[in-house]
Amino acid sequence: MLEESVRRAIRVDKDRLMRRLDALAECGARDDGGCNRLAFTDADKQGRDRVIGWMRELGLTVEIDAIGNAVAIRAGATDGPPVMCGSHIDTVRTGGRYDGNLGVLAGLEVVETLNDAGLTTRRPLAVAFFSNEEGARAAPDMMGSLVYVGGLALTQALDAVAIDGARVGDELERIGYRGEASVPGPVPHAFVELHIEQGPILEAEGIQLGAVTGVQGISWTEVTVSGQANHAGTTPMSYRHDAGYAAAETTSFVRRLTREMGGAQVGTVGAINLDPNLVNVVARKAVFTVDLRNTDEALLKKAEARLHEHLDAIAEAEGVTISTRTLARFEPVSFDRRIIELVADTARSLGRTVKELPAGAGHDAQMLARVCPSGMVFTPSAKGISHNPREHTDPEDLEAGANTLLQVLLALTESDEIPTRQASP
Repeated sequence: MLEESVRRAIRVDKDRLMRRLDALAECGARDDGGCNRLAFTDADKQGRDRVIGWMRELGLTVEIDAIGNAVAIRAGATDGPPVMCGSHIDTVRTGGRYDGNLGVLAGLEVVETLNDAGLTTRRPLAVAFFSNEEGARAAPDMMGSLVYVGGLALTQALDAVAIDGARVGDELERIGYRGEASVPGPVPHAFVELHIEQGPILEAEGIQLGAVTGVQGISWTEVTVSGQANHAGTTPMSYRHDAGYAAAETTSFVRRLTREMGGAQVGTVGAINLDPNLVNVVARKAVFTVDLRNTDEALLKKAEARLHEHLDAIAEAEGVTISTRTLARFEPVSFDRRIIELVADTARSLGRTVKELPAGAGHDAQMLARVCPSGMVFTPSAKGISHNPREHTDPEDLEAGANTLLQVLLALTESDEIPTRQASP
């Protein structure tokens, strides 16, 4: 085992971490400084190639599975399930350079820090990136990690159709990342994901790090409204069957619903497509999405029920037909209390302020929590902005998060069991 004094003294190289973040941001770079690396695209392949190259340069053994997840293992002094960290490297179309990428590249920085120090951990250490975490091109989100833990059949994932009509399996083959490793994958000893908060709480409260308690439940619904196309000038309002109006009224309803329910309830209509989408034609068809989230499963179900009640009412009132399709549905997840406390205690031992808080976004860690003790470390997000080229976290905060990840991983690799907080005397 590593001596505790040795373990606690080592630190990551902030500049090296930043160089890798900048280099990965070149893959799918946007003119506005953001990233567009939708899953299974050429830009995704470029990013994958770059990260896999770094993994191999660091002497890691890399395996790619049938949904394109990459797991890189650093051998320990003993065999057995590794302590795993990681996240994702795909982005939304208007993404930043930290979302997901930080968790993967900080994991590689941990590995290089251990290599430089000539240290071998007791348990193996693994760094992973999971396919299509965003779900922005093909639903569901967290696709790769969900397949990894056996929550989604491989055939179903490969047959998913992207928003551009491409089949996921065909795209994986095209970019050369349908690997041979089987899924579900091997169960880790534990899993820890470093991520930017993607929300405003830590910055607003002047807190340096977050010990994440869990992830709120997610409900994605695609709604299709079928009405009647007609002339925008000659059709009296009382004669209309306007699919566009039904979509707009539902958008307003979702905002009203979140205000009425309050608490942790959030809701978003993020994509709307109208047909024929002409200025002087009443819309014949509308297809849009509704994203509902809550930390309480009962309240999330209540929000879903109220949405469907609204859709029934608007269909009758406007004389349109409405159908729905579930794109993704995940219950709220609570992380392992031992991991939460280990993250919090580690951050404090490094002189950082820390707050326990839930995650508002979905993360791969919530899928790994199905099979092993899991948790997350949050760094602040400037003004709470994410999924936006203006996404930013100060390098010092990234460094603090990476050092916390380093020490948490070392504690997990060196212990027989998941460390627990010692009761005060």
